[in-house]
Amino acid sequence: MREASRVIDAAPTWGNAQLLAWVLMPDHWHGALLLGKEPLGRVMNRFKANVSRALRDAGICQSPPWARGFHDHALRKQEDLKATSEYIIANPLRAGLVDNVLDYPYWNAAWLPTLSEPARGRCS
Repeated sequence: MREASRVIDAAPTWGNAQLLAWVLMPDHWHGALLLGKEPLGRVMNRFKANVSRALRDAGICQSPPWARGFHDHALRKQEDLKATSEYIIANPLRAGLVDNVLDYPYWNAAWLPTLSEPARGRCS
């Protein structure tokens, strides 16, 4: 999961979209994106391909780990992006993987002080 997290946190993975928050669960991924000019399908295809390539190159997974499609939800102006992002990164808590989200190493959010370096315990 560390190899996947490094790719997820890398700006080139997202093209002109901005990744605002994400969490990598043992069997799926959740993220909040601010799209740029590229359509969501193209952004998601690049994301899946980049992660799949990193896992294959590391000898972890030879076949793509992703399902063919994806589920999306467009936020409306009245919806709070930060609250939605907090909900995303709390997935490990709801799944019972940890008692504190800070104990789960595979997530990040744009409102953290430094996104250029992985936060303590994440993507290291």
